[in-house]
Amino acid sequence: MSEGIQHPDLSKFLVIGALLFSIGVAGVLVRRNIIVIFMSIELILNAANLNFIAFSRYLQETGNVNAVAGQVFTVFIIVVAAAEAAIGLGLVIALYRNRGTVFVDKIDLLKW
Repeated sequence: MSEGIQHPDLSKFLVIGALLFSIGVAGVLVRRNIIVIFMSIELILNAANLNFIAFSRYLQETGNVNAVAGQVFTVFIIVVAAAEAAIGLGLVIALYRNRGTVFVDKIDLLKW
């Protein structure tokens, strides 16, 4: 007599993904700390991951053969995000050692 777990529909996942994406874009545009900007970029990438997984799950319910593509894209984005985080952190550490700050307004690398 147990009906099982009721899963939310696709629109709820897309709304949460859009909300995460909007928060990430606002963080990139408003904040001046490079570390917070990198965290906002990671939030944008995670919003894209959530949308890919939601569409993948939706396609599995319809019986589509290419339903695994969303999961493959998600793994690819996670790998790219890890590389971006490692390179970004290295650049932030080098920038802090040279300039003594991590604020975007204080960085003037092109000035002599």
